[in-house]
Amino acid sequence: MNFDKVKAALEAKGFEVSCFQTATDAVTYMDSEIDGKTVGIGGSMTVEEMGLYDKLRLHNNVIWHMKSYEGKARDEVISEANAAQIYISSVNGIAETGEIINIDGTCNRVAATLYGHEKVYFVIGANKLAPDYDSALHRARNIAAPLNAKRLNKKTPCAINADKCYDCNSPDRICCGLVVLWSKPRNAKYEVILINEKLGY
Repeated sequence: MNFDKVKAALEAKGFEVSCFQTATDAVTYMDSEIDGKTVGIGGSMTVEEMGLYDKLRLHNNVIWHMKSYEGKARDEVISEANAAQIYISSVNGIAETGEIINIDGTCNRVAATLYGHEKVYFVIGANKLAPDYDSALHRARNIAAPLNAKRLNKKTPCAINADKCYDCNSPDRICCGLVVLWSKPRNAKYEVILINEKLGY
């Protein structure tokens, strides 16, 4: 896939952008860039599939609630991750025009991508890319959210049918908060890592 259009759009909005053909190449790059830091990671199958956690934790203090933390409650781990120097997340949709879209249930992940870190990295597989804002939002709501709800064994219409968002009122609903980055937030560093592989949901 040619990332030129989305790269140019993101750079015009103030984001750093790095493009890689493979997840292995992206991991090698990030492993060389992040050293001796506290690193928080949001819930992300993209990060899991990349194997990024196992590399970074060899020389960083990596905090991720998707991995086991003996003696600590999930909420405690999430709070520590959100206070880390570096934060890593994927996205649920990204438009070629540069808008970055994330949907969240607990909202720890979307909150952590907005403020308070030395740098935020978005790691994004080619499957997350959509032509424009409307189609990226549609992807986030109707592709990513149902697949994640099904993965998490949620009792929601989207998880049961795995087809679209029903805008339900289920207590298991995972799409409680929507964050769109129209541009890079002021006084913050962001780097978008684009990977020419299908990763995550």
